[in-house]
Amino acid sequence: MLLAIDTATDWAGIALYDEGEATVRLEETWWARRRHTTTLMPRIDRAMSDVGLSPEALSAVAVAIGPGSYTGLRVGLSLAKGLALARRIPILGIPTLDIVAYPYRWGSHTTCAIIQAGRTRVCWALYPSGGDLRPLSGYHLDDVPTLIGRLQSVQGALYVVGELTPVMVEAFRTELGEHVRVGTPAEGLRRAGFLAEMGKDALAAGRADDPATLSPIYLRHPGSTAP
Repeated sequence: MLLAIDTATDWAGIALYDEGEATVRLEETWWARRRHTTTLMPRIDRAMSDVGLSPEALSAVAVAIGPGSYTGLRVGLSLAKGLALARRIPILGIPTLDIVAYPYRWGSHTTCAIIQAGRTRVCWALYPSGGDLRPLSGYHLDDVPTLIGRLQSVQGALYVVGELTPVMVEAFRTELGEHVRVGTPAEGLRRAGFLAEMGKDALAAGRADDPATLSPIYLRHPGSTAP
């Protein structure tokens, strides 16, 4: 059984993926805000109990590695590393924005995946059509006007999805015109079930990360300076 853990933002999620049956056995998403430490482990315990399994049944763990909030990422990654080391099972780190884009990768549009970064800033990445989950120009941290300016140069259909506020939705539609489609709140919700599938695929491809060196992806705003 593969366990997926996503605590990258105020939205958190877990999933259990049965590799033998090739199915998601359990999935949960909740509004954690700053309570990742107190809410994550009880939900994992309950999930394992709900499917009638003990921790010994875990065969791998997939974890969102960012970009995202400093505290949230550390909580999820620390727990995932602890399980991987204690159970001697593979750990697979998956970038957060890749998870957002994953269900829309086969569309005929460029996908812009977004998560909130606080202080009116967002983390974002662009993904091409045709199933490729490698971001076109890496992962970025910008304010919304700067992001809109970058998106105005995108050719063809554009799909914007992720953690979007009503103000952002209105700005995208006003500034980007008819070629943009903006995802609904449900479409933008990161599902740990998708993270589990991505971890399963990575494992099947022979990939596993080293718990000692796997690190979160943190982004610095272009206007920031080192202390």
